[in-house]
Amino acid sequence: MITEMSTERLILRKMEAADSSALFALWSDPQVTRFMNIDPFTSEAQAKEMIQLFDRLHRNKQAIRYSIFIRETKELIGSCGFNYVDSENAKAEIAYDLSRHFWGRGFGSEAVAALLHQAFYGMGLNRIEAKVDPLNKNSIHLLKKLAFHFEGTQRQSEKINQQFFDVNMYSKLKSD
Repeated sequence: MITEMSTERLILRKMEAADSSALFALWSDPQVTRFMNIDPFTSEAQAKEMIQLFDRLHRNKQAIRYSIFIRETKELIGSCGFNYVDSENAKAEIAYDLSRHFWGRGFGSEAVAALLHQAFYGMGLNRIEAKVDPLNKNSIHLLKKLAFHFEGTQRQSEKINQQFFDVNMYSKLKSD
């Protein structure tokens, strides 16, 4: 899996240990983590552990997570990537998050579009999936903007803090 991509305004680079401080700031914000399957982080060590986890998954060709940087300023503003890659079935699940200071500016769509291009043309995948909390209107808007198809609601399919939650499944095929 490629470790760096660029778009008109962004650079997506495989997460590195040096990103831990900025990622901790991102993942400790309750507004950012509200729809993620994690509680807000309380220490930078948690960010380091997350980076190490994704590094292990990348070495095993199971996943990759990128830090998202503004090209012009080199500021880390979020993360995105493939939470799992199923090579046998030529599909992957994507995920993304942005600092709330950068919401509504098209950065999420730009980053996800880069992931889609890499998935379909660099990795030879056929299907990309995205699981979204039904209340996450901004994420749903992003996926619709990029022509993802709503497949349905997976009832009580995610468990967070001993509570079950519904998840909406969206997908995009290479042929779409």
